[in-house]
Amino acid sequence: MHLSPDAIIFWQYGLFKLNATILYTWGLMCLLVIGSKLVTRKFSMELKRTRWQNLLEIIVSGIEKQIEEVGLNQPRKYLGFLGTLFLFVATASLFTIVPGYEPPTGSLSTTAALAICVFVAVPLFGIEASGLGDYFRGYLKPTFIMLPFNIISEFSRTLALAARLFGNMMSGTMILAILLTITPYLLPIAMSVLGLLTGMVQAYIFSILATVYIAAATRTRKPKPRLESGATHEA
Repeated sequence: MHLSPDAIIFWQYGLFKLNATILYTWGLMCLLVIGSKLVTRKFSMELKRTRWQNLLEIIVSGIEKQIEEVGLNQPRKYLGFLGTLFLFVATASLFTIVPGYEPPTGSLSTTAALAICVFVAVPLFGIEASGLGDYFRGYLKPTFIMLPFNIISEFSRTLALAARLFGNMMSGTMILAILLTITPYLLPIAMSVLGLLTGMVQAYIFSILATVYIAAATRTRKPKPRLESGATHEA
């Protein structure tokens, strides 16, 4: 077992190489696209619906409620992005039961790419919610002295997202590799099951953190509502 899928090289020509990280990442993306198409191909807008559709709608409604509880008032707007993050990390962990498969989230390049997606999405959603000027003025609050610290925080939390996910996924793989050399039978099977649970937890944590960052960008930097002209105040 390799500690990182980057070490598994399938093809190489000079500086160009195809490793397990690239192959499994694109494979997972294709699987998610095809799977979502197959799952939703028979959905109906009528009152009579299948049990499968009702189950999926209950799950989606539960996810939207959780997103709203974090602080996002329009959860449907963010469901696609946050749901995709969760599904990718969760599916990458789920397939660890397949022999020879190495989760791409065990590579720092993959976790960094996911963190960069959050890094780009946060200001985009923030600008959409409060406008370009109001969003960037938020970096000057409560005083302009905070500008460099606010900018540093944007990069540091992106690094923390990537390092946290990479470290948690890598630690499970490393422990399993060590146990395989010591007790190559029953104990690694139990650790594989525990790794599935850990992967689900990490997918949930990563998605929740992304939700919190987006909620902060769209809520705290919204301009305060202005009083209408002619409004009177009680003494």
